[in-house]
Amino acid sequence: MKKTLQSILAVLFLSIGISADAQTRYLDDVFTGVTVTSDVVYANNISVLPMLQSLPPAATDLVCDIYEPTGDSIVNRPVIIVAHTGSFLPAVINGQPTGTKTDNSIVEQCMRWAMKGYVAVAFSNRLGWNPTSLDQDVRTSSLIQAAYRGIQDARAMVRYMRMTEATGNTYGIDPNKIVMGGHGTGAYISLGVATLDTATQMYIPKFMNLATTPPSPYVYAPFFGNVNGTDSAWLPDFASPTGQTELWNIPNNPSYSSEVSMAFNLGGALADISWLEVGDIPIVSFHCENDPSSPIDTGDVIEPVNGNFVVEVMGSRTVQSYSNLYLNNDPFALAGITDVYTTAANINNSGYEGLNVFLTPVPSTAPNAYGESYEEEGSPWDWWDNATYDAMFQAVNGAPAGYGAANSLLGNPDMSATKGRAYIDTVQGYLNPRIYVALGLTSGTTGIADVIESSTEMYPNPVKNSLNIVSYAAGINSISIFNLNGQEVLNTTVNANQTRINTSSLANGVYIVDIKSNNTSVKRKLVIE
Repeated sequence: MKKTLQSILAVLFLSIGISADAQTRYLDDVFTGVTVTSDVVYANNISVLPMLQSLPPAATDLVCDIYEPTGDSIVNRPVIIVAHTGSFLPAVINGQPTGTKTDNSIVEQCMRWAMKGYVAVAFSNRLGWNPTSLDQDVRTSSLIQAAYRGIQDARAMVRYMRMTEATGNTYGIDPNKIVMGGHGTGAYISLGVATLDTATQMYIPKFMNLATTPPSPYVYAPFFGNVNGTDSAWLPDFASPTGQTELWNIPNNPSYSSEVSMAFNLGGALADISWLEVGDIPIVSFHCENDPSSPIDTGDVIEPVNGNFVVEVMGSRTVQSYSNLYLNNDPFALAGITDVYTTAANINNSGYEGLNVFLTPVPSTAPNAYGESYEEEGSPWDWWDNATYDAMFQAVNGAPAGYGAANSLLGNPDMSATKGRAYIDTVQGYLNPRIYVALGLTSGTTGIADVIESSTEMYPNPVKNSLNIVSYAAGINSISIFNLNGQEVLNTTVNANQTRINTSSLANGVYIVDIKSNNTSVKRKLVIE
């Protein structure tokens, strides 16, 4: 009987040992190819952008790019939707080299998520506001309205994906597992999607023209549509830029849900902390400590051209403090994630789960070749082709050659693809385990089990005399080593996150290492030579 049991164990361990080398879907790159479907029309709505050319507002198609893992057989994949930066104005016109769904950092993120098995979506939203008006009421109202339209568009994007699932599931998604995120301005959108529930949350003094009697809200739902954008709304003639009653919101796929399961932001802020409430979805935030454009704490948004005040907002540290206070981030906090990215983030995040603060270098005090001063970094994860941007900047602004390129580096002087990807390594290293936990993507009974599996390292392998074992996500209780006959040849108690084992007494060959913690048991194949 014992011999038969050992034979069964040998086959079982051999099977486990082979599969132990496989990577964990949604945490590791399990695909090498990505299929991108570009410029998919997900909605049609009224844009004020033509007004920049003295044209009336007009209906415009809103488009997205959809990234899928090539050759994937699974058809119920979670979705990560991401909004780009750009200050609600077109790239270059906004004075920035970024501002589209094909920004390098956006594409890089989406490609990585698709290679991990997600369906990733980069979408464009409606643009247009008046940042250079000398009238603060115009600056504030037009920005708040642009952000409101962006939130409506993001929710239309969510509904579009659910519509595709209900009508044939073209992109093979799970409609119950959708994450919304954003970079820069797009992060303002993602935080709005996470927190703005009703139009009444817009009717507070900071979002109203107090000079009128009675005070008038900058965003009035009967004129602009509800927060989901699922109703038809008309702007009356007295408020219309054309002097005529105008259709101002077009509903898109209104019968589908606009809800998401989680949100994340890179360098964004929340329009008002009153939007964030107990029971809201979990949020992860990344922010540069001294971001000059979007404050990490509660602070002012200042338009970059004339340096004028626009509106007070609440940055990532404020958002995460309230998310933790309201226990909204408990899915992360209770998971016990202790990987290297979490350990590093905890040094500077004031104890707020879900917050990762970047400490960027102090800017040089020496001006550039055009006498302009360098500033603190706000989006070090971005990079771009500066020669192309300089040519476009010349064409749009009539600037001398070299000026646009030099100007673009004021807030990112060592900009490069290598630097941008390094920051995205940290963003995804910290974010992806939290998405994994929040969406319940583990196939086991313990939510953190696969995170521990992915975060356990054993090296060198093959080994001669000394084997190192590290678990970044959980403490190791004990380690057992079995030969291929199922016999235990070594057992040790650890009670730490890492240990070193002397393997010199073991004969050359293949073994199975069983790494036990309170949460799970991780199996690894080991070769001793």
